[in-house]
Amino acid sequence: GMAYIPAGQFSLGSTQGYRDELPLSNGQQTSIKAFWIDQTEVTNAQFASFVKATAYVTDAEKQGGAAVFIAPKTGEAIHNNSWWHYVKGASWQHPAGPQSNVQGKEHEPVILLTRNDAEHYAVWLGRDLPTEAQWEYAAKAGSKSDTPLHQVPQDTHQHPQANYWQGEFPFDNTVEDHFQSVAPVGCYASNAFKLFGMIGNVWEWTSSAYHGAHDQHMGNYAELRQQNSTATQYVLKGGSFLCASNFCARYRNSSRYPQEFDLAATHVGFRTILRTVE
Repeated sequence: GMAYIPAGQFSLGSTQGYRDELPLSNGQQTSIKAFWIDQTEVTNAQFASFVKATAYVTDAEKQGGAAVFIAPKTGEAIHNNSWWHYVKGASWQHPAGPQSNVQGKEHEPVILLTRNDAEHYAVWLGRDLPTEAQWEYAAKAGSKSDTPLHQVPQDTHQHPQANYWQGEFPFDNTVEDHFQSVAPVGCYASNAFKLFGMIGNVWEWTSSAYHGAHDQHMGNYAELRQQNSTATQYVLKGGSFLCASNFCARYRNSSRYPQEFDLAATHVGFRTILRTVE
């Protein structure tokens, strides 16, 4: 289902993370109108219903493959994100290549979709992708704080409270969160807005073009989108199962990352929003 997110104001960004996450230097609050948002990431089962109804063909299927994470072997020399591989035949239905499938994974987030694919699904339902500000406002759920850069989300018993990488990335995943890769939606406790998986598991597409630090581009959002409608990178939010404390530490509600709009990858999914009529 979807959760209702009331209107409000919040501080976009964080002083606890990377430079491009820093809040506006003038301290300006970001105002958000009320909206509805999916409680979980869109699943394989949900996307399959869309494909069945529309015969939609994803960009990865048209391109003949996608970016797939393959962990290097211990001791193997690595450089420049060499754990990423272009795998022919990889798509949302075949996430590891032609010999793989999503049977038994109906409740996992759908992955290997471009922003274009995610937007087509949203439009089919009469919805939108969230803006970066809407997504972060929903993820923070009224909280004034953000997880510090190298502090992992844990409960009082030191159990992981999100699906992220435990151990030394990219060689050793200790799987303390019980998942080697993508986890089914709703595996961890919700936030105060009753939303699941806003941190970790899969990065999520937004409708916001990426232009660098918040302070460089968050002044007039509507004008910005019109001026940069052909931007090739869009903001991803929330981190993924590949985020580790020794590597990127982006399993936080303020984290953000640029992604080429036409790149489908192992660790990227999405959720949709429904705007209210005011």
